[in-house]
Amino acid sequence: MISLKRTTSNDPDFCRLIELLDKDLWIRYPDTQQNFVAFNHVKLDANVIVAYDDGNAAGCGCYRVTENESVIEIKRMFVMAENRGMGIAKAILLELEAWALEEGKAGAILETGTNNPEAVALYYKFGFERIENYEPYVNSDDSICMKKIF
Repeated sequence: MISLKRTTSNDPDFCRLIELLDKDLWIRYPDTQQNFVAFNHVKLDANVIVAYDDGNAAGCGCYRVTENESVIEIKRMFVMAENRGMGIAKAILLELEAWALEEGKAGAILETGTNNPEAVALYYKFGFERIENYEPYVNSDDSICMKKIF
């Protein structure tokens, strides 16, 4: 059974999942990942979701408020390989959106990559549209930036 927990960036399960996400990104983007390491740190004020499958940490995601305080940026979405295809990413995404709506936010932006077709498909399925790449992804051919108005 899948369950979700709202938590903080200090959560040990979230920290472990983020380590696995970073390893996955190095495999998917071996030539460019070093350009984005500095931007992959999660600030302490991030709103974090950890998903559990029968009590085991299976996935995560978070958001931070952007300079336009009515918009969030979704970050660090990840589902363990053995838990993919179970609807966990969908559940995390919908919970992040619900949390943002509770806080009065009007929309979301995010960045994913060309080597993450499953993520791109998920975001399109849930109403995200492609936009011009924003900083720090402006000159990245590997990046796909997206937005959604709630």
